[in-house]
Amino acid sequence: MTAAIVKEKVELDVADGTRMAAYVARPGEGGPHPGLLVFQEAFGVNHHIRSVAERFAAEGYVAIAPELFHRSAPPGFEGSYTDFPAVMPHLQAVTPETAEADIRSAYEWLRSNPQVKADEISCVGFCMGGRVSFIANGTVALRAAVSFYGGGIAPGLVGRASKLQAPSLFIWGGLDKHITPEHRRAVTDALSEQKKIFVNAEFSRADHGFFCDERAAYEPHSAKQAWALTLEFLRS
Repeated sequence: MTAAIVKEKVELDVADGTRMAAYVARPGEGGPHPGLLVFQEAFGVNHHIRSVAERFAAEGYVAIAPELFHRSAPPGFEGSYTDFPAVMPHLQAVTPETAEADIRSAYEWLRSNPQVKADEISCVGFCMGGRVSFIANGTVALRAAVSFYGGGIAPGLVGRASKLQAPSLFIWGGLDKHITPEHRRAVTDALSEQKKIFVNAEFSRADHGFFCDERAAYEPHSAKQAWALTLEFLRS
């Protein structure tokens, strides 16, 4: 465990001419360190996502959480967990194409950072970010990709399974009504068909969003186990 961590905001240029803010948390000393892209839920780079980035920094990662809503929302946007309709327009504005551009921008920031091991960059994403994590794995050269309850991978993105380069870890809540068992199976079937390396973990007593301790769906036992599994997967 690294003692002190450094937290900062950075601004990135994106290939489409837009500017994207991002939250960075990194170990205060030593290095270079492995890099990690942290992809937000549908509620922005909020307190929860920033704290997740900080937890990874404490484990020795340079973590960057890009604001994927930068085209439709003001910098620093945070949606309310109890008002999903308010975040829908921003969620719908994130297309695979805009996500790819944002992924490349944040990835290049990590890769060009002397504090980061350029060949040890991975990603993790939650909810909407779980889908973006899947897209990232076919967009840039990653060491590993973790997707927490990534809605919309199936049916819309399973055709991208052939592009995946790094081993994938999929984490689902067994009680999740947003992502059906059929959708989860479609994801793993697509990866099996393409002979991709993956781990599939379903937490039977957990619902969508169970990892977030600021949501009503928080399930502490599953969250603790999913965190341990994620850390081990990224390390190995």
